[in-house]
Amino acid sequence: MATTATSTRFTDEYQLYEELGKGAFSVVRRCVKKSSGQEYAAKIINTKKLSARDHQKLEREARICRLLKHPNIVRLHDSISEEGFHYLVFDLVTGGELFEDIVAREYYSEADASHCISQILESVNHIHQHDIVHRDLKPENLLLASKMKGAAVKLADFGLAIEVQGDQQAWFGFAGTPGYLSPEVLRKDPYGKPVDIWACGVILYILLVGYPPFWDEDQHKLYQQIKAGAYDFPSPEWDTVTPEAKNLINQMLTINPAKRITAEQALKHPWVCHRSTVASMMHRQETVECLRKFNARRKLKGAILTTMLVSRNFSVGRRRANSAAAASSTASLAQE
Repeated sequence: MATTATSTRFTDEYQLYEELGKGAFSVVRRCVKKSSGQEYAAKIINTKKLSARDHQKLEREARICRLLKHPNIVRLHDSISEEGFHYLVFDLVTGGELFEDIVAREYYSEADASHCISQILESVNHIHQHDIVHRDLKPENLLLASKMKGAAVKLADFGLAIEVQGDQQAWFGFAGTPGYLSPEVLRKDPYGKPVDIWACGVILYILLVGYPPFWDEDQHKLYQQIKAGAYDFPSPEWDTVTPEAKNLINQMLTINPAKRITAEQALKHPWVCHRSTVASMMHRQETVECLRKFNARRKLKGAILTTMLVSRNFSVGRRRANSAAAASSTASLAQE
């Protein structure tokens, strides 16, 4: 059932419906544009609760999202600022997380992993062409447009994204998610677009075997592994992965950012652009089983972290465990 509200530009143009996700200062709700009947996801930010710095971050996120128009990116369609609230109207993506979809498939191969990373690289290449660095590439931000088979992968959540000048490298602050941070960020060195490629390398590694290249319960030890580039391709699970796939991972997980492959170059890698002849078509059952455990671990870790952050009154937005598929897809928009 639709809600009623005081007439504003937003409520004149859109009808609000159920809640899809919630953050400390924002809520995401399904909405329908009255003139077209088109469904969207509205991220509604309570600007009265924002600090001056948070206002700047909101303006930056809206400015960045307005620039990006690509089939593999959750698109911003409208941005409306009113007294006390700011409305960001995004694509309504209903397919849930890519990693959750993979474990529900009956068949999943190396070629499928290649198709997934290809779409992720397309989105990263697009943002890099616009001199944007995402800084938080991770499974939670890789969503599917719909529940249809073959639905597009869409990159979401530009809350940590920054604007850079070409290949500029600078210290933009410590930002990201532990397992996906690059060595240069951990060293507090100047950084830029290559940090997104490092995260793509971590994601590709997980797509192929279902577990990450760097892992330790002790965060300090995890960071030491990352800074040293201490990963390998252990038997038996990597024995069935083609050398070309390993080669691409090695080029993505290159410690020196200046020597790291770019998104544009990665899209031309044989394992990506000639997947039908290069990538294996063998079903990877063990990968699916490992990925299912990996998904469960990160959901549990996310739930524990959320509880800790909320108890300290920190800004946080996490999906509700019993939310519908649309909520699962759109709640990352609510994270602040």
